Amino acid sequence: MSMRILLAVDGSACAMRAVKHVLQLRELLGALEVHLLTVQVPVESGHVRWFVSHEQLENYYREEGLAALQPAKAALEAAGQPYTPHIAVGHTASTIAHYASEVRAHQVVMGSHGRSGLGRALLGSVTSEVIRLSSVPVTVVSHE
Repeated sequence: MSMRILLAVDGSACAMRAVKHVLQLRELLGALEVHLLTVQVPVESGHVRWFVSHEQLENYYREEGLAALQPAKAALEAAGQPYTPHIAVGHTASTIAHYASEVRAHQVVMGSHGRSGLGRALLGSVTSEVIRLSSVPVTVVSHE
Protein backbone atom coordinates (compact mmCIF):
# COMPACT_ATOMS: atom_id res chain seq x y z
CA MET A 1 0.00 0.00 0.00
CA SER A 2 1.41 3.36 -0.98
CA MET A 3 1.12 6.54 1.02
CA ARG A 4 -1.50 8.94 -0.35
CA ILE A 5 -0.33 12.57 -0.31
CA LEU A 6 -2.35 15.71 -0.99
CA LEU A 7 0.19 18.20 -2.31
CA ALA A 8 -1.29 21.70 -2.18
CA VAL A 9 0.44 24.19 -4.47
CA ASP A 10 -0.03 27.76 -5.65
CA GLY A 11 2.76 28.12 -8.23
CA SER A 12 5.12 29.84 -5.78
CA ALA A 13 8.71 29.03 -4.82
CA CYS A 14 7.37 27.87 -1.42
CA ALA A 15 5.12 25.37 -3.18
CA MET A 16 8.07 24.06 -5.16
CA ARG A 17 9.92 23.35 -1.92
CA ALA A 18 6.91 21.24 -0.91
CA VAL A 19 7.14 19.38 -4.24
CA LYS A 20 10.83 18.66 -3.57
CA HIS A 21 9.90 17.39 -0.11
CA VAL A 22 7.36 14.97 -1.61
CA LEU A 23 9.99 13.68 -4.02
CA GLN A 24 12.36 13.13 -1.09
CA LEU A 25 9.59 11.24 0.73
CA ARG A 26 9.28 8.99 -2.31
CA GLU A 27 12.98 8.16 -2.05
CA LEU A 28 12.48 7.15 1.59
CA LEU A 29 9.10 5.44 1.42
CA GLY A 30 8.90 4.13 -2.12
CA ALA A 31 5.69 4.47 -4.10
CA LEU A 32 3.48 7.46 -3.38
CA GLU A 33 0.02 8.32 -4.62
CA VAL A 34 0.10 12.07 -5.16
CA HIS A 35 -2.96 14.28 -5.51
CA LEU A 36 -1.84 17.69 -6.72
CA LEU A 37 -4.24 20.48 -5.73
CA THR A 38 -4.45 24.17 -6.37
CA VAL A 39 -7.27 26.33 -5.03
CA GLN A 40 -8.50 29.42 -6.83
CA VAL A 41 -10.10 32.06 -4.64
CA PRO A 42 -13.60 32.84 -5.96
CA VAL A 43 -14.48 36.28 -7.24
CA GLU A 44 -16.95 37.57 -4.67
CA SER A 45 -18.03 40.80 -6.31
CA GLY A 46 -21.46 40.79 -7.92
CA HIS A 47 -20.21 43.56 -10.21
CA VAL A 48 -18.01 41.13 -12.14
CA ARG A 49 -21.08 39.16 -13.16
CA TRP A 50 -22.32 42.13 -15.16
CA PHE A 51 -19.24 42.00 -17.36
CA VAL A 52 -18.21 38.35 -17.37
CA SER A 53 -20.28 35.27 -18.15
CA HIS A 54 -20.25 32.20 -15.92
CA GLU A 55 -18.41 30.32 -18.67
CA GLN A 56 -15.74 33.03 -18.90
CA LEU A 57 -15.28 32.92 -15.14
CA GLU A 58 -14.97 29.11 -15.17
CA ASN A 59 -12.40 29.36 -17.98
CA TYR A 60 -10.48 31.95 -15.96
CA TYR A 61 -10.37 29.66 -12.90
CA ARG A 62 -9.25 26.71 -15.05
CA GLU A 63 -6.50 28.71 -16.80
CA GLU A 64 -5.23 30.20 -13.55
CA GLY A 65 -5.35 26.78 -11.91
CA LEU A 66 -3.42 25.15 -14.75
CA ALA A 67 -0.80 27.91 -14.52
CA ALA A 68 -0.45 27.38 -10.76
CA LEU A 69 -0.10 23.61 -11.22
CA GLN A 70 2.40 23.78 -14.09
CA PRO A 71 5.70 24.11 -12.15
CA ALA A 72 4.76 21.26 -9.80
CA LYS A 73 3.52 19.09 -12.68
CA ALA A 74 6.79 19.62 -14.55
CA ALA A 75 8.87 18.65 -11.50
CA LEU A 76 6.79 15.57 -10.74
CA GLU A 77 6.84 14.44 -14.37
CA ALA A 78 10.61 14.99 -14.63
CA ALA A 79 11.05 12.75 -11.57
CA GLY A 80 8.68 10.12 -12.96
CA GLN A 81 6.18 10.60 -10.12
CA PRO A 82 2.56 9.96 -11.18
CA TYR A 83 -0.06 12.37 -9.85
CA THR A 84 -3.71 13.27 -10.14
CA PRO A 85 -4.30 17.00 -10.72
CA HIS A 86 -7.16 18.88 -9.06
CA ILE A 87 -8.24 22.50 -9.54
CA ALA A 88 -10.75 23.78 -7.00
CA VAL A 89 -12.46 27.09 -6.39
CA GLY A 90 -13.21 28.11 -2.82
CA HIS A 91 -11.83 29.25 0.50
CA THR A 92 -8.25 28.00 0.36
CA ALA A 93 -7.78 26.38 3.77
CA SER A 94 -11.17 24.72 4.04
CA THR A 95 -10.94 23.48 0.45
CA ILE A 96 -7.54 21.89 1.10
CA ALA A 97 -8.88 20.20 4.25
CA HIS A 98 -11.97 19.04 2.35
CA TYR A 99 -9.89 17.55 -0.48
CA ALA A 100 -7.66 15.77 2.03
CA SER A 101 -10.75 13.99 3.33
CA GLU A 102 -12.23 13.45 -0.12
CA VAL A 103 -9.15 11.71 -1.55
CA ARG A 104 -8.54 9.96 1.80
CA ALA A 105 -5.05 11.41 2.04
CA HIS A 106 -2.70 10.11 4.68
CA GLN A 107 -0.94 13.46 4.77
CA VAL A 108 -1.16 17.00 3.41
CA VAL A 109 2.09 18.60 2.23
CA MET A 110 2.25 22.32 1.55
CA GLY A 111 4.70 25.18 1.52
CA SER A 112 4.62 28.17 3.82
CA HIS A 113 5.63 31.71 3.03
CA GLY A 114 6.89 31.98 6.60
CA ARG A 115 5.20 35.23 7.51
CA SER A 116 5.11 36.10 11.16
CA GLY A 117 4.12 38.99 13.36
CA LEU A 118 2.26 41.82 11.65
CA GLY A 119 2.41 40.21 8.19
CA ARG A 120 0.68 37.12 9.48
CA ALA A 121 -1.86 39.13 11.46
CA LEU A 122 -2.78 41.24 8.43
CA LEU A 123 -2.75 38.46 5.85
CA GLY A 124 -3.81 35.54 8.01
CA SER A 125 -2.26 32.14 7.69
CA VAL A 126 -3.67 29.59 5.29
CA THR A 127 -1.19 27.07 6.67
CA SER A 128 -2.36 27.55 10.27
CA GLU A 129 -5.97 27.20 9.22
CA VAL A 130 -5.27 24.02 7.23
CA ILE A 131 -3.52 22.54 10.27
CA ARG A 132 -6.53 23.41 12.41
CA LEU A 133 -9.11 22.07 9.92
CA SER A 134 -7.37 18.98 8.57
CA SER A 135 -8.27 15.54 9.84
CA VAL A 136 -4.85 14.21 8.72
CA PRO A 137 -1.30 15.32 9.51
CA VAL A 138 -0.05 18.41 7.67
CA THR A 139 3.62 18.73 6.74
CA VAL A 140 4.61 22.35 6.29
CA VAL A 141 7.74 23.00 4.26
CA SER A 142 8.89 26.45 5.27
CA HIS A 143 10.84 29.04 3.39
CA GLU A 144 14.61 28.74 3.28
